[in-house]
Amino acid sequence: PALPHFSDFTEMMRALGYPRLISMENFRTPNFMLVSEVLLWLVKRYEPQSDIPGDVETEQDRVFFIKAVAQFMATKAHIRLNTKRLYQADGSAVKELLKVTSVLYGAMNTQGGERAQPPEEDSTKFKFDLGSKIADLKAARQLASEITSKGAVLYDLLGKEVELREARTESIARPLEINEAEKVMKIAINSVLEEVQKTKDMLNNVALDEANLEAKIEKRKLELERSQKRLQTLQSVRPAFMDEYEKIEEQLQKQYSTYLEKFRNLTYMEQLLEDHRRTEQEMFE
Repeated sequence: PALPHFSDFTEMMRALGYPRLISMENFRTPNFMLVSEVLLWLVKRYEPQSDIPGDVETEQDRVFFIKAVAQFMATKAHIRLNTKRLYQADGSAVKELLKVTSVLYGAMNTQGGERAQPPEEDSTKFKFDLGSKIADLKAARQLASEITSKGAVLYDLLGKEVELREARTESIARPLEINEAEKVMKIAINSVLEEVQKTKDMLNNVALDEANLEAKIEKRKLELERSQKRLQTLQSVRPAFMDEYEKIEEQLQKQYSTYLEKFRNLTYMEQLLEDHRRTEQEMFE
């Protein structure tokens, strides 16, 4: 039986400028190489700067490739693909490929583009970047929401302009009193002086902490030097009873050598005795 929508798929691929001719026989049996080639070509047509690897030699590479393409289409074009059907790479995969080709074909028609030329001509005539269009659409939506919120805030502020105008006019019309201005300036100056004093105190505290730390570091250095000298002294001093220990160790080595010699002799004598007994037993028998 004929594959569903296969004629639409081949027509769209030809219109989009796919360089190969696709026949129905290509999808009678699973053909993962062709499906991966078509998917990679569609991804490149959608976004030429995409970096999806095209290695599909092993099973793990194929699974990674299908997942990468499905994730790309879901995030960039909001097209949900069935990864199991794509992995089957047979007639059922055509339905999933149609989802992508339909979007590209519709976008090409919307832009008023003519049908793609045959493979022997320039097939890059109708390349377009839908990713940038979607990004522009998202940016426009964000700007529209910001304009709405800013407009609401501006409307609220303009509603308060009547009251604010009266207060502003009253403040401007009121004569400036020198004594009051001087008082306010003194308060501001005192506040600044207090901040300056606080900053100076903090700097003094930092200097004091630095001095304390330097003193502690110097103390630690002296302790380290004393410990190193003590260690060198202990290493140079010969432990007590070391001479006696060395003599006993030498005697022990001699005793061990004697023990080994006697053990070998005893083993040899036992072997001779065993051979002698065996010989007597044979003679007796």
